[in-house]
Amino acid sequence: MNDVAATRPMIQVQKVSKWFGDLRVLDEISFDVREGEVVVMVGPSGSGKSTLLRCINFLEEFQQGCIYVDGKPVGYRKGAEHGKRVRQSEAEISRLRMTAGMVFQNYNLFPHRTALDNVMMGPLMFHQRGKAEIRDECMALLEKVGLADKASAYPSRLSGGQQQRIAIARSLAMHPKVILFDEVTSALDPELVDEVLRTIRDLSKEGMTMIIVTHEMQFARDVADRLLFFYQGKILEDGNPREVFANPTTERFKAFVRRFSQGHLAAA
Repeated sequence: MNDVAATRPMIQVQKVSKWFGDLRVLDEISFDVREGEVVVMVGPSGSGKSTLLRCINFLEEFQQGCIYVDGKPVGYRKGAEHGKRVRQSEAEISRLRMTAGMVFQNYNLFPHRTALDNVMMGPLMFHQRGKAEIRDECMALLEKVGLADKASAYPSRLSGGQQQRIAIARSLAMHPKVILFDEVTSALDPELVDEVLRTIRDLSKEGMTMIIVTHEMQFARDVADRLLFFYQGKILEDGNPREVFANPTTERFKAFVRRFSQGHLAAA
């Protein structure tokens, strides 16, 4: 966990609401994430966690509220006429996604490209630097995630855990100020989960600002600076993970915790 009390907000979510048709999936969500803070979002499936991550990265539009990443608005700006919000240009949205990287449940690697090529693609497209410099930096990132020896391997020759670590290296290659992790271990076999969580732990120690959606409760308690519990599009708990687990304030979270009480949340 990090000492982030005095740092500035890196992400600001202000009264964000979103509907899918008549279904309100986010209901006036508000919270800040400070620079260097690790926030874990937990809750039952369908509670709005992943949808909110996608709104922060503007992979989903939202109907009400505002989101800021590094002080810049996400997705919309105020128009000249009556202050109504106007959708940002694709160029503005692309710049946002370089600031807020996202790692998905499914690795989304290009199967016809090697591990190194997958990591290099973004910097080659968006960063005005020489190919040799980018290659050296991306090799260093593969070393960072423990996969330098797999640089020339294609995704089909890698385990799920290795592919997920390649996806993390690919996100880091864009020099993001924030990384959003959406259930990055849920598609992995249990024996592969630890290697991915270890990589995320290392990033937290380095001070990377992160929001992590996960069902790994022990990991959430050990790594997060804050835990947010989502239920039906609302945040019902917000606090230090150990305190929230020890003294939940809502019956919904108490019931959620009981599902993991047999060994998962035993005192360290």
